[in-house]
Amino acid sequence: MTATLPPPAIVLDGVSKRFGVNGPLVLDSVSAQIADGEFVCLLGASGCGKSTLLNLIAGLDQPTAGSVSVTSGRAAVMFQESALFPWLSARRNVELALGLRGVPRAQRRAEAMELLDLVNLADAADRRPHELSGGMRQRVALARSLAQDRPVLLMDEPFAALDAITRDLLHAELEQVWRATGRTIVFVTHNVREAARLGQRVILMSSRPGRIAREWQVDDTNQRRIESPEVARLSIEITDELRKEIRRNAA
Repeated sequence: MTATLPPPAIVLDGVSKRFGVNGPLVLDSVSAQIADGEFVCLLGASGCGKSTLLNLIAGLDQPTAGSVSVTSGRAAVMFQESALFPWLSARRNVELALGLRGVPRAQRRAEAMELLDLVNLADAADRRPHELSGGMRQRVALARSLAQDRPVLLMDEPFAALDAITRDLLHAELEQVWRATGRTIVFVTHNVREAARLGQRVILMSSRPGRIAREWQVDDTNQRRIESPEVARLSIEITDELRKEIRRNAA
């Protein structure tokens, strides 16, 4: 008897997007399926439509043609800017998301502390955003996204503004959170090594308009580091393809 596979977490079916009636076509017939619990990196040059596609998956915008389906309903979103409320502590920022989800007030503190502990920030729970480093603020933002308790987490270049060492540390922590929670993650980046370091699957998008140019499946994602030979080899291969796409669009 053949086992029934679970439905994909996200289905993109012929998704196209144009801004305005006569505006440029940003996305053109993008079709893909993302499995439940999969970590997918969307990669491409600036302006290729990565963030636009993420906004469509998040339900923040609607496609001009085609359809977007998220099996679990709405997804949680984490942006490049942490967008924390400056007058609230780290814990209270997370508690706010819990309150919006309907968690009773009596439970919020304990749940917020669990989430901050998951991102290794429990000892800074009472600090306000201006007392935190950029990396710490992004950890709070990640904890706040997890507080929404949605199976799908969309991340739009969340570590782009951080230095290389901090970014590397957050890569490890994000991977740990992904393995601990089993969430489906779609991670937008323009950093080739970041995509090769994090993704179970890397999807390269072409530009003007955005289409899926190529995909890479990473068989073993355990114990990867940004400087590992496996990441370096994959980065070189992806970079070669990215350069071809940039030259093709420049022609």
